[in-house]
Amino acid sequence: MQRIVYLERDSVIAEVRRPAFAHEWTEYASTTPAQVIERLAGATIAIINKVPLPAAAVDALPDLKMVAVAATGTNIVDLDACRARGIVVSNIRGYAEHTVPEHVLALLLALSRNLVAWRETLQAGRWQQSDQFCLFDHPIRDLHGATLGLIGSGSLGNGVVRLAEAFGMRVLRAERKGATTVRPGYTAFVEVLREADAISLHCPLTDETRGLIGEAELRAMRRSALLINTARGGIVDEVALIQALKEGWIGGAGFDVITAEPPPAGHPMVAPELLALPNFLLTPHVAWASRPAMQTLADQLIDNIEAFVAGAPRNRVA
Repeated sequence: MQRIVYLERDSVIAEVRRPAFAHEWTEYASTTPAQVIERLAGATIAIINKVPLPAAAVDALPDLKMVAVAATGTNIVDLDACRARGIVVSNIRGYAEHTVPEHVLALLLALSRNLVAWRETLQAGRWQQSDQFCLFDHPIRDLHGATLGLIGSGSLGNGVVRLAEAFGMRVLRAERKGATTVRPGYTAFVEVLREADAISLHCPLTDETRGLIGEAELRAMRRSALLINTARGGIVDEVALIQALKEGWIGGAGFDVITAEPPPAGHPMVAPELLALPNFLLTPHVAWASRPAMQTLADQLIDNIEAFVAGAPRNRVA
């Protein structure tokens, strides 16, 4: 009998079917890090999303056989500790291949066409007081003919490429930072920084990608360039980003992720003066969260668990 414990049921709004094998099912709306070991005691399968599963927790759970991550990112799990114990870790793949790219394009369009600034202009009564039919207060740029730099690929990056090319954008796929050779179809990292009118991030958060975009990279970008991050907050140095926005190193930024979620009081990325900037858009980690995408995630989550119990684990990261 498998004992399944779902630690963060409220993190997905979807119907989650029960697995087609004998099991016990326990779920919690949410779980704090301090509650993980107690709630997973005796569990053979843990379903988690964002609550961390560090090595200390893995070592304290002798019955655990599988960790089913209800997301693509697995940086919250100590994979080495799981591998040492022979614990299978599976994640979700491909479920957001439409919703995240659409969010990326929405941020690009809003920033390129200065939608926030135009809204503020109307709220100030400028159009109502105009002596002609339109205003020219804020510049508008087309995506057509612009260059998009893509850092990271996979299904989400490929989805962005599909939509960007439909808008008539030129896409440059960035080679890994610091690579000594450039693969066919890729462009050197530093060249992408210099040439792109917009850069979109789609890589996982790892030791290699943490702080991937810092002061040097932001200063290397065009002063009109846009930076879009729907991946993970830690990929960008937030202190450098805030300085870049305030001092005009880049043209603007659209983010769906930050380093602490939810942000604690005083987090610099939600400071009122930053959120008031018309060239900065921040959404609360919702790029993935369309209803169809969440249902696909939920279905794949149970598929992963059933595959593990059948002896043929899928979507393994450990």
